[in-house]
Amino acid sequence: QVQLVESGGGSVQAGGSLRLSCATYGYTSETYSMGWFRQAPGKEREVVAVIYTGSRKTWYADSVKGRFTISQDNAKNTLYLQMNNLKPEDTAMYYCAASFRRNFVVVAADFDFWGQGTQVTVSS
Repeated sequence: QVQLVESGGGSVQAGGSLRLSCATYGYTSETYSMGWFRQAPGKEREVVAVIYTGSRKTWYADSVKGRFTISQDNAKNTLYLQMNNLKPEDTAMYYCAASFRRNFVVVAADFDFWGQGTQVTVSS
C-alpha cells in the first residue's frame, strides 16, 4: 500500500505561483510513475503532469507546458508540482497519484493510489 498526502494548495491571483507537495508513505520503492491530476467542478479529472521515477522522464498536458514543473525528491519521498503564471482556468482540486505499473503511464485508470487532494483557486 502507498499513502499520498498533498499540501501547498491555496488562493492566488492570476500570474502568481504555488508549489504543491505530495508526501508518500508505504511501498514507495514499487512506484514507477507519479503524477498530478486535477478536477474542476463539473468537469472530468484530467492529467496535468507525470514523472517516471527511474529515468525522470516527464510528460505535461499542453495546457500547462512551460508553466508547470513536476519533480521528485526520493530522499524525502516527496513529489512536487511547481506552478507558475497561474491562470483562472487552473482552478481545481489537485490530486497526487502513484502507479505500480512498470511502464510509463499517463492515464488516470493506470494509477493505483490517490491522495485526498488540495484545492487551488486562481482569481482574475
